[in-house]
Amino acid sequence: MKILVTGGAGYIGSILVPELLKRNYEVTVIDNFLFGQQSLLECCINKNLKILRDDVRNQNLLQDEISKSDCIIPLACLTGAPLCSKDPVGAQQINFDQIKFIADRKSKDQMLIFPCTNSGYGVGEEGVFCDENTPMRPVSLYGKLKVEIDKYLLDLGESVTFRFATIFGASPRMRLDLLVNDFTYRALIDRTVVLFEANFKRNYLHVRDASNAFLHTIDNYSKMVGEPFNVGLSDANLSKKELCESIKKEIPEFQYVISEIGKDPDQRNYIVSNDKIELTGFKTKVTLSDGIRELKKAFQVIRRNQYSNI
Repeated sequence: MKILVTGGAGYIGSILVPELLKRNYEVTVIDNFLFGQQSLLECCINKNLKILRDDVRNQNLLQDEISKSDCIIPLACLTGAPLCSKDPVGAQQINFDQIKFIADRKSKDQMLIFPCTNSGYGVGEEGVFCDENTPMRPVSLYGKLKVEIDKYLLDLGESVTFRFATIFGASPRMRLDLLVNDFTYRALIDRTVVLFEANFKRNYLHVRDASNAFLHTIDNYSKMVGEPFNVGLSDANLSKKELCESIKKEIPEFQYVISEIGKDPDQRNYIVSNDKIELTGFKTKVTLSDGIRELKKAFQVIRRNQYSNI
């Protein structure tokens, strides 16, 4: 199988690409290496890997690679609300236009597996789980673009879309701006964090389970095509306060302060059901506690100024 992964040197791609190569797939990565990452170096010995240092907005290149692929996994993205707000034109071009370009040019026989985000649920109802039929109400440009392209792909009916929970865990292309990663880093280095709107909830997912979701879908594509799937840890619909308590179990010295004054710029607040993808046989393998323990070790290696999206 020939697989095209755009953004394949990113946070998820740096975990996924080696796993695809272990299956003896032929993998082509298009990435502009925006953050100077070196995450695929250990894969370069593999004869089945091709790396193209280029921009996914290069439509001639993208068209050529689409035509050679059995499966397309478009990970290239300006990820997160702050980065999209900083570059709204780039966000439109990369997070919507180039995905539409791929969808409009692939054949019905080619797999397309797209990572959306469950941040599109925005603000949910207290105590009510968001499933794949819940209206999407994004609260940021990042969420809005993801929701719009998710709908476009589902209307075509020729792809699978994931609504990923907030991802965490160590990756060769690390990110410290994700909530669990950020709070765990602060717990280790600063020993404290101030919480605004501490009862706001969201769902979480380890980066290796995000990677495994793509592998699972490749194996089960025919029964999943045309559908969206929430992907997250079903036992980790947690408030920020509950997340801090989970971190404190692994780092007892950590203290958090709940502020009654001030507002979190990220207004997402929802809980999510992952039953639909679990009914296809997918199961997460890495718990939140596993990930926090992993991050404790990872943060002996790295420091904040090396890794961020903004």
